[in-house]
Amino acid sequence: MDNLMQEFPLRVGNIIDHAARYHGKRKIMSRSVEGPIIETNWVKIHEKAKRLSKALIKLEIGKGDVVGVMAWNTSRHLEIVYGVPGCGAVNHTLNPRLFSEQLVYIINHAEDKVLMVDRDLIPVIEKIINKCPMIKHVIVMTDNKNMPNSKLRNLLCYEDIVSEQDEDFNWVNGSEIDACGICYTSGTTGNPKGVVYTHRSNTLHALASSAPDMLGLSSTEVIMPVVPLFHANGWSIGYTAPLTGASMIMPGRDMSPAALYEMLELGATVTAAVPTVWLLLLDYLEKEDLKLNTLKRVVIGGSACPRAVIEKFQ
Repeated sequence: MDNLMQEFPLRVGNIIDHAARYHGKRKIMSRSVEGPIIETNWVKIHEKAKRLSKALIKLEIGKGDVVGVMAWNTSRHLEIVYGVPGCGAVNHTLNPRLFSEQLVYIINHAEDKVLMVDRDLIPVIEKIINKCPMIKHVIVMTDNKNMPNSKLRNLLCYEDIVSEQDEDFNWVNGSEIDACGICYTSGTTGNPKGVVYTHRSNTLHALASSAPDMLGLSSTEVIMPVVPLFHANGWSIGYTAPLTGASMIMPGRDMSPAALYEMLELGATVTAAVPTVWLLLLDYLEKEDLKLNTLKRVVIGGSACPRAVIEKFQ
């Protein structure tokens, strides 16, 4: 029987399309790498992701090519999460805390052709770039006035290449089982092991994790992922939040308790991180006699959570 309902592949472009169409004005608050806290929304994230897709195609990046991304949790990183697979390429998250030898291995093993890097992480790339012969371009995730002085040649400015394009673009089509992202393990024996996520797996993960007994997100929530987007696919939060229409707070690179408290007080109702982060934050709140005024739920993963942490949050 033909003309069956909703016969379309599960691709992540559908998620950000949905967020822009139905939840476009929901706020995204982000501590930028340059310092200031900035505000955007799902419409603007959607538009810039499309501009990025066009810019990457202009750089001859397309279906099946791998783009390495070394960045903190910012609104620009959200644009990349959709802009890279939007042009048919694969988003390869890079953990800046890995040893240089491990970074060289995973960049070469994944066959990254482009690196997209936050400006403060350029020194990490300077140490290894000569051992990564397949890299054609390094894009610095900042604007023109904040471009770093670097030994790297022919650096491209993220905001420049994005602003040169418009958002009149249709996502590159393909199968739902096309590769969408790659994460490599850390702390394992031998070389890191790569896990390839498909468009389908990311979409289904977002749908599952939005359920009440998981993250329980909705369009009335504001989630702040402290867990980095380069850690275990960011626990899918970069896909789950726009799928549900939730607002987001992106804390940037500063993981100090004072900085996290400042960002949480922008209105976060849900947050997520590993236990160590919360031990430090709870200690800070106690010493400074502070309380969390909007937070309702804390998602903790990565290792077993100490009972004392759960009791203090309660």
